[in-house]
Amino acid sequence: MAEAHQAVAFQFTITPEGVDLQLSYQALSHIYRSGLRSWKKRISRMRNSVIKGVYPASPSSWLFVVIAILSTLYMQSDPSMGLIAKIQEHLPLSLSLSSQGQTMVSALLFSTLLWLSLILTLRFCLKLLLSYHRWMFEQHGRISTATKVWVPLVRLLSGRKPLLYSYQTSLPHLPVPPIKDTLQRYLLSVRPLVSDEEFERLTKLGAEFERNLGNRLQRYLKLKALWATNYVSDWWEEYIYLRGRNSIMVNSNYYGMDFLYVTPTPLQAARAGNTITALLLYRRKVNREELKPSRVPGTVIPLCAAQCERMFNTTRLPGEETDVLQHWHDSDSRSSAFWMTRRHRYPGEEKLGALTAGNRVPWAHVRKQYFSSGVNKRSLDCIDKAAFFVTLDDQEEGMMGDDPEGNLDRYAKSLLHGKCYDRWFDKSFSVVVYKNGKNGLNAEHSWADAPTVAHLWEFALATDAFQLGYTTDGNCRGEVERSLPPPQRLSWEIPAEVQQQEMASLTVAQTLADDVDCHVFPFRDFGKGRIKKLKMSPDGFIQLALQLAYYRNRGGFCLTYEASMTRLFREGRTETVRSCSNESCAFVRALEAGESPEHCKKLFRLAVERHQNLYRLAMTGSGIDRHLFCLYVVSKYLGVESPFLKEVLSEPWRLSTSQTPVQQMELFDLVNHPEYISLGGGFGPVADDGYGVSYIIVGDNMINFHVSCKHSCSETDSHKFGVHIAQALRDLMSVFSTEPKGTAEVSREAKKHM
Repeated sequence: MAEAHQAVAFQFTITPEGVDLQLSYQALSHIYRSGLRSWKKRISRMRNSVIKGVYPASPSSWLFVVIAILSTLYMQSDPSMGLIAKIQEHLPLSLSLSSQGQTMVSALLFSTLLWLSLILTLRFCLKLLLSYHRWMFEQHGRISTATKVWVPLVRLLSGRKPLLYSYQTSLPHLPVPPIKDTLQRYLLSVRPLVSDEEFERLTKLGAEFERNLGNRLQRYLKLKALWATNYVSDWWEEYIYLRGRNSIMVNSNYYGMDFLYVTPTPLQAARAGNTITALLLYRRKVNREELKPSRVPGTVIPLCAAQCERMFNTTRLPGEETDVLQHWHDSDSRSSAFWMTRRHRYPGEEKLGALTAGNRVPWAHVRKQYFSSGVNKRSLDCIDKAAFFVTLDDQEEGMMGDDPEGNLDRYAKSLLHGKCYDRWFDKSFSVVVYKNGKNGLNAEHSWADAPTVAHLWEFALATDAFQLGYTTDGNCRGEVERSLPPPQRLSWEIPAEVQQQEMASLTVAQTLADDVDCHVFPFRDFGKGRIKKLKMSPDGFIQLALQLAYYRNRGGFCLTYEASMTRLFREGRTETVRSCSNESCAFVRALEAGESPEHCKKLFRLAVERHQNLYRLAMTGSGIDRHLFCLYVVSKYLGVESPFLKEVLSEPWRLSTSQTPVQQMELFDLVNHPEYISLGGGFGPVADDGYGVSYIIVGDNMINFHVSCKHSCSETDSHKFGVHIAQALRDLMSVFSTEPKGTAEVSREAKKHM
């Protein structure tokens, strides 16, 4: 801890001969370097503030404007049309400057004002251009004239090398959709899931809501959208995440895995060292804003980078009614601390992490009473302010041994909850390094969504394996930095009352963990390469396979959640794509009924196109669920009840799905090194009687799936559902196969093996 080193930097004793002053040069050197780093950070932040503050222009463009204005004045021409003279008349320094000096100062002021006006104009134009989304709905090869003109204009205004946050002020705000459109889309989404009578009842309920309360709530929501940066995100963070009083372990936090086939080193300490180094290199890039802004794949369209701001040095603090996200901007984190859990433990120390795994209210009470002062507060501050949390796990995990598939499942459960006391679930993310060198992470959900964490993890894996590397004996490459301060052990005073709460929280968490049924499997039959040859979206193809798999598994359809990003807008997070549609249900029924391949192909393409359109609507601010959610929040603030909104928001998502995007393929050479394939990550089930499915499309030939459900539900089984998913993928591909065997026959044969 930095304060500990500063305390021992100066030691003195008073003797009869006087004061004996002793200096610790190692500590002084550490203090000097710490101060130097602090000043470098401040200078870097000031520089970046200027650069991104004038984007899409550059600071040097000011000099160009000044020279242009002065040149025209020198040529006896007034480009200001008299404004320079007006400025000169009101200069407070007119008595102490010559006439020529006054003219020069006036010209500089005018040039600066003109330059700032040009910046605002360029920024406004870029914002208008980024508000144009029709390009997303146009078919390949049928680009409109408007889009053809729009593309070079966007390139022109965003061509200069941007910093990480350069686009933030140019991103459009998320629009509030017309309430009539949202209600129509909602009714269309539930049509295949309800009977005719139920659909008629919902239609009448929706119409009554629109006529009466709905329009009133909509006005308030539009008022919020006028002054809020994003009318959804703050309420979404607070009410969906921070106000949850149950355990965030399994229910909210999610995990990311290591490479599937490769473990760069079998040495736990070496892997931990390289992983921590890679993550701190990423943090440096974030702090210096050196990361390239994320963009829509294959385009120049930027995505919001706001979620990166709280990636490091962030902790979720428990509260009685709501939690709070706390981020420390200037925390150094170069000071080290370690927390012994194997030998010489303080009483109650080993299972202290269980407090973060249990329900939130007991943890809030204990933290307030026993960790708000003294040694406990100092130690807890070290964890809270740390860049991230690291666990050196004493287990071995990964796809290994005689039961590789079963070991993958155990690997997923370990990352999702561990022993329920050896992770710190409140941290923005925690890194886990296992005894055999395998690693992974567990991420808290309220501060950011999976794509942001996935971008970080891709960088860490690639930097660890390909840049930092290891020696032939598995140790880290490079020289040992001897000047680093030694680690300091955290001290605790944990009374019996806290130890009792630890055990109570551990019991809650262990019950939750034992109920989770996880299954991870790589699908190797084909990947996006073969799907794209069919000229269709790989994501739409997989979503249709999930609908088919669920139908075979449960004998019907359900409300399906697929996460879509809204980061085309400032501070955008996610929107729901309701993947179960009339078109997808029609295709599944036709396939299962054994209808002709040609008819199934037609329905198949219609279903995929429908899914893609739903995805585009969600991305461009015309989704259903965030709008309805915000209308519901407004109704609660006004103290009015809406039977329609209450019913809509209580509908269970029995199939919750999410694709983990691969965003930095340039970091991995899967052609020459196909073994460096990421497993992606997953999450726990959303509904007690449903499934959580995460998938990552890696390269052209593999799709990795993570399936979760609960053992306590007799109708769900992650392994059986995994088998259904794999077979559904094969059956969908067989629809477009030239093999003589019919689709229905393939399906019937597949069912015999399930």
